[in-house]
This record gives sequence, C-alpha cells and structure tokens, in this order.
Amino acid sequence: MASKAQDSTSDSPTGDTGPRSRTRATRKPAAAAKQAEPRSAASSAPRKRSTAKRPTRKAQGGLGTVSMIGVAAAGLAAGLVANLGRKAAVQAPSALAGDWFEALKGEHKATLAIFDAIQATADSQTMRRSVLLVQLKHALAKHAFTEENVVYPALRDAGQAGDADKLNHEHGYVKQHLYDLDGMAKDSPDFLPLVAKFRSELESHVREEEEEIFPALHASLGEEKNLAVTRAANREGFKIA
Repeated sequence: MASKAQDSTSDSPTGDTGPRSRTRATRKPAAAAKQAEPRSAASSAPRKRSTAKRPTRKAQGGLGTVSMIGVAAAGLAAGLVANLGRKAAVQAPSALAGDWFEALKGEHKATLAIFDAIQATADSQTMRRSVLLVQLKHALAKHAFTEENVVYPALRDAGQAGDADKLNHEHGYVKQHLYDLDGMAKDSPDFLPLVAKFRSELESHVREEEEEIFPALHASLGEEKNLAVTRAANREGFKIA
C-alpha cells in the first residue's frame, strides 16, 4: 500500500494532485499566452510630439509691441489728416478769393468781425472774452505772416520800401496790444477801452493798405506777377492756418 501511495504522489513535483493544483496549471498557460500577445500598432507605436513651437514670451511681447506701434501710427495719420483738413478749411476763404489783394481784404473784414464780438461782451463774460481773444490773435498772426513774408517783400521789390517798412513797423504795435490784452484781467474795466484803442489803430492801418498802398502795388505787378504773389500768399497762409 505504501508503494502505491508513493507512485501516485510522484506524478506532481509538489506532491499535490488535488483540484487546486490543476487550476493553477491551467491559469499559467493562459497568462503566458496573454503576455505573449503582440501589442497593436496603435498602442505599441511611440507618441509623436507636435513639432509646432509655441511662441515664446519674448515673441509674444514683440507682437504686442508691433500691434501698439500700428495703432499709434494709425492715430498719428488720422491726426495729421484732420489737421490738414482744418488748415484747409481756415485758408479756404482766402484761397477762394482768387487774388492776394481780395484775400487780404476778406481777412481784414473777418478780423473786424471778431472785434465786434469782443466789444459786445460784458465784464462778467470773462471766458467768452478769453476765447475771442485767442481767435483774434490767431487771425492777426496768420494775416501778418502772409503780409510780412510775401506782400511787403513784393512792395520792396516794386520800389516801395518806405511803405513796406512803415506797415511792418505798425505790426509791432498790433502784437503789443495783443500782449497787453492777454495779460489783463478779462473783467477789468480797462479791457474794453484798450480793445477800442487797438481797433482804431488797426482800422487806420487797414484803410492805408486797402485804399492807397495795395491798389498801387496790384496795378504795377501785372497779371503774371499778381498770380505769383497770390500763390505765395496762399502757401504762407496755409502754414499758420
């Protein structure tokens, strides 16, 4: 009997011939087969990294700078266009006159209209006086610039240097009156009297130009030279407009 028991245990290396032993034996080949299964091409292939590079902070900052420069350039261009349009509108009445003498007479008339508005103000209207004074200064500055850079030199070339120098000298007092009014309190009781004195002197200057000196110059220049003076006067006026 002992010999038969030994023979039955020698069939298994562990000496275990029960159901548990057979279960282990069947699991191992299945596990081995699962491990031996080849991986699919999708799972076994290594993942490819994207070759597209994300912009660095430096590059992003550069793009932002370029964008800001573009916006600033567009704003500058728009401002320049607007300023040119404004200057063209200011110079238009003189340019449309078609002749330097007619243009200057129109500017004289427009300047006296500003005097009318100032003299119609009350002492309490200090802001309005300040605004009108700025308009008067601009109108006279533009007008004087044209006369001093174009018309008075044409007078000298035409042999009327004495008249040119006299008119140019009077422009100095125009600027003096503007300076005094600018520094004066706009509600001062002396404001309107000074404006009246200023206007009286300016009207005397204008009458001399319109009735004596400029008509003689215009007649002496002839059509071609008058056209040249007109073009030059428009160019100079546009600079200050």
